[in-house]
Amino acid sequence: MMAIISGVGLLLLTLAVFSLFSMKFPKGSEAMSGMANAAVASFLVEAVHKYITGDLLGIAFLGEVGVTAGSLGGVAAGVMVPICMGANPVFAVVGGLACGGYGILPGFIAGYIIGLVSPYIEKYLPTGLDLILGALTIAPLARLIAFAVDPGVNTVLTMIGGTISAAADQSPLVMGFLLGGIMKMICTSPLSSMALTAMLGLTGLPMGIAAVACFGGSFTNGMIFHKMGYGDKSNVIAVMLEPLTQAHIVTKHPIPIFTSNFFGGGLAGLAAAALGIVNNAPGTASPIPGMIAPFGFNDPVKVVLALALAAVGGLVAGYVGGTVFKRLEKPAAEKEAVVYGDPLADDEEAFNM
Repeated sequence: MMAIISGVGLLLLTLAVFSLFSMKFPKGSEAMSGMANAAVASFLVEAVHKYITGDLLGIAFLGEVGVTAGSLGGVAAGVMVPICMGANPVFAVVGGLACGGYGILPGFIAGYIIGLVSPYIEKYLPTGLDLILGALTIAPLARLIAFAVDPGVNTVLTMIGGTISAAADQSPLVMGFLLGGIMKMICTSPLSSMALTAMLGLTGLPMGIAAVACFGGSFTNGMIFHKMGYGDKSNVIAVMLEPLTQAHIVTKHPIPIFTSNFFGGGLAGLAAAALGIVNNAPGTASPIPGMIAPFGFNDPVKVVLALALAAVGGLVAGYVGGTVFKRLEKPAAEKEAVVYGDPLADDEEAFNM
């Protein structure tokens, strides 16, 4: 029991810290998006091409592609984070390349600092010299930051990830439900589950639970959007493929969506834990990567069964949640219709409740 409490407690504490960073730090949300993109560029490519097309199918060239991509997580984060923060792409690439040999989290921290510093370099250095002097300044700065933070952050997050793994090994079914439910809620929230699992370096059963939970929970999202009438068919499809595209709807209906997500992800995680699905590609906790990555580390028949059970569990949770919360809502005739606009439109008006 103490292992479960410690594992879940440390996960929630980590989530609180990253949520605070995302919401309160300058361009924290953009930086976290860059981290998620870096996880796709490195860990997802590694999972598919190293372990599936490389090891499983025996295509050596693609296996080499996967190995190379997986070894450059720190570089990917050092490049993508500043770019998502709006930094000069040249400065972002210079800083990212300087993070070679370091993991994705030191690269993330170095990239975040570079993203904050680079606008001032362009502002105060003379035109023509800003690019040259900026590059020569940013490269050693990024390397120094990665070098300085590497021992501490990796020790702390490895300890947290190790605690979660130990709890999953001791009580796989309980942790399957709890970890799956929490990860699916994170997957649907603005805080990326890909970024979080990449930072924690989750592997093995916990990463398998997280990946399958994000896949199964996508059916929960689709069902509850359908049952509750949140948007049209395109919104239903979009939230199943990538929940963050529908953040403008999710943030207006957090209680029915996140409550259903917890149970949908929990049931999917329970299926993954019961079947012993492992995943050694950290950062693949998202619907599509979560569906693909486990094939690289498990019997394909077992993975298909886990995904099918996860989908069924997700649909059941979405159906029950949609039915319950629809009855709790006021009748449609007693309230104004909700209009969901395009969140990217320049002339979007406030949503009506």
